[in-house]
Amino acid sequence: MIQYSCGLCGMGVVGMKCAKCNCDMVPGEITKDDGTKVSVTKCPDGCGMIKSPMCCGSDMTCAI
Repeated sequence: MIQYSCGLCGMGVVGMKCAKCNCDMVPGEITKDDGTKVSVTKCPDGCGMIKSPMCCGSDMTCAI
């Protein structure tokens, strides 16, 4: 199961699922028009994506 955690305080999130198909969400990344990269969490079946979790003002990291 995928776990996101905060490198600053240790807070963690485990087990995000897509509400449409019930698949486990997976980490990903998109590139904005200005070239910056944004961490996302997406459905592997293509239902959609959300901004990855944040904590302490930064993206949480994901360990698979």
